[in-house]
Amino acid sequence: MSEKSEKTEQQQQRLSVFKTYKLYVGGKFPRSESGRVYEVTDSKDKWLANAPLSSRKDARDAVVAARKAFGGWSGATAYNRGQILYRVAEMLEGRKDQFVREVADAEGLSKSKAAAVVDAAIDRWIWYAGWTDKIAQVVGGGNPVAGPFFNLSTPEPTGVVTVLAPQESSFLGLVSVIAPVIATGNTVIVIASEKSPLPALSLGEVLATSDLPGGVVNVLSGKTAEIAAPLAAHQDVNAIDLAGADDVLAKELEIAAADNLKRVLRPQPVDYSRTPGTERLTAFLETKTVWHPTGSLGASGSSY
Repeated sequence: MSEKSEKTEQQQQRLSVFKTYKLYVGGKFPRSESGRVYEVTDSKDKWLANAPLSSRKDARDAVVAARKAFGGWSGATAYNRGQILYRVAEMLEGRKDQFVREVADAEGLSKSKAAAVVDAAIDRWIWYAGWTDKIAQVVGGGNPVAGPFFNLSTPEPTGVVTVLAPQESSFLGLVSVIAPVIATGNTVIVIASEKSPLPALSLGEVLATSDLPGGVVNVLSGKTAEIAAPLAAHQDVNAIDLAGADDVLAKELEIAAADNLKRVLRPQPVDYSRTPGTERLTAFLETKTVWHPTGSLGASGSSY
């Protein structure tokens, strides 16, 4: 047998190594506690992988992880958060080929169009990374008051945010709803696109190998309505972005969210290919206003 024939035979005998997709919760990669999975197919209904089918328990675990991470992440300097987000973009750039393949399969795009989508998503991530230490100057500042006082308003993160990722834009839309939430110091539980969760689950692998602390981003996959319901009603979730909900589900979740006065960002038509404004950066920020007396200077009693 010739050397060429022997190599060909070895290639034919080699089994494919299929990728195992897992959840990303608290910086770790658990399977769903229920042990359930569901089949993910491409735009032509060809099988791609088995994705974890998250349960209510998985959702509660993600909230615990997000709350635990909130203090450290919100307390980090805005400059440091920007550095970490930029590092995530570096890691995305290094795994671009994988995301191009997953986006092409998920959205039925050609390789060249999928590459353009992935490039746009990485650029979007960098764009939000640059905003971390600038948004305070846009939405905060000193307020003029009639009296010997300093009056300063500063933005602060809302807390733990649940995000329903867009159903159709599996990667660019995903990045567009996650990055602004964490850029401003919040922690997040992401419910991946039900039909196309693989880019979101792969993003968890990127986040785990960057400098992002565990629990800042938690990624769940499965049936959107099943996972979103307990999160909308959860007393330790402070806000919810309904980007990936249809009208019926959005209404149900809004009602559930009202119980502890969650901030709610309602679903709206969005062209994720367009340059975003600051709306998603400010959607989950609170404004803290501080009054402080100016005091007196010297014996004359003059003030600032």
